[in-house]
Amino acid sequence: MALKESYGGKDWQSWDESVRMTDETALKSCRRTYGSQIRFHYFLQYLFFKQWNSLRAYANRKGIYIVGDIPIYVPLDSADVWSNPELFLLDGERKPQFVAGCPPDSFSADGQRWGNPLYNWDEMKENGYRWWLDRLQAAAKLYDVVRLDHFRGFESYWSIPAKEETAVNGKWEKGPGMDFITAVQKALPELKMIAEDLGYVTPQVRKLQEDSGYPGMKVLQFAFDSRESGDYLPHTYQKNSVCYCGTHDNLTLAQWFSEASSEDVEKAKAYLGLNEEEGFVQGMIRGCMATVSDLCVIMMQDYLELDGSARMNFPGTLSTDNWTWRMGSGAATDELARRIYEMTKRYGRI
Repeated sequence: MALKESYGGKDWQSWDESVRMTDETALKSCRRTYGSQIRFHYFLQYLFFKQWNSLRAYANRKGIYIVGDIPIYVPLDSADVWSNPELFLLDGERKPQFVAGCPPDSFSADGQRWGNPLYNWDEMKENGYRWWLDRLQAAAKLYDVVRLDHFRGFESYWSIPAKEETAVNGKWEKGPGMDFITAVQKALPELKMIAEDLGYVTPQVRKLQEDSGYPGMKVLQFAFDSRESGDYLPHTYQKNSVCYCGTHDNLTLAQWFSEASSEDVEKAKAYLGLNEEEGFVQGMIRGCMATVSDLCVIMMQDYLELDGSARMNFPGTLSTDNWTWRMGSGAATDELARRIYEMTKRYGRI
């Protein structure tokens, strides 16, 4: 961070050659030059962890547990890639050779080109996945449960040549599979995990999720989406799963009912017995709560029945709207608390 500030916020790829390539002599000089800035960032970290640990302890005393997300990939412009270039598929100039994304599907004709550098899994295996274990151990200090993003990427991942502008010409490459999962479980046996197993799920991905023992994710919106090839209808769920009406990457429920095809909406009405007296959004939440899934997660936007302006994130886009929604003052009413409590109790989730 001290270096990034010294270069006016520019990404590390544009820093002076010796610093960009982490020459130890250059780094020693930087540590002397920017010593006060480095100590300032230590202090910021100290304040953050002090405040976070206090907040988490307060929540835990109230019986509230925090689920934290671990993205499968890290940005190119990150301390991780800069300081561990051997763990990523970079060329001699430390430029990405291949980048991450997902293939074309019914939602996107060009697929998604995320642009994150891909891991050098052979090198990671060689050192016992040390970087990943350190990362997960750090997450375990912050959260009670870790949601492992893009879990299917550990079975196989979409590799796109860095020169390509879209994801179309990528190809599937084998991931580390159960060898990685076993290493994690052996090193961190107490770590509670959720496998974000959405997307293009093959029998091999499903087997990896089942063999891991981690609960997978079920999204109720997908159950009624005619474009979705996976089977997300509640009667197919297993107990060892987490049911969401929609995640941070989906439409709000109110938005879904206004924008989904009439065929999809009618399918949801028929399956869940939705009616205007109860309200379609509340009926969808009821359907999620009533599943056999061990855990049920409802977005606050859906409890508040908010429209698309409250959507959290639109995947694959850069936008000033993404991740900016905040619950308004006064929205958490006693009436809302009563409704949440009654439905939670009705389905044995207290």
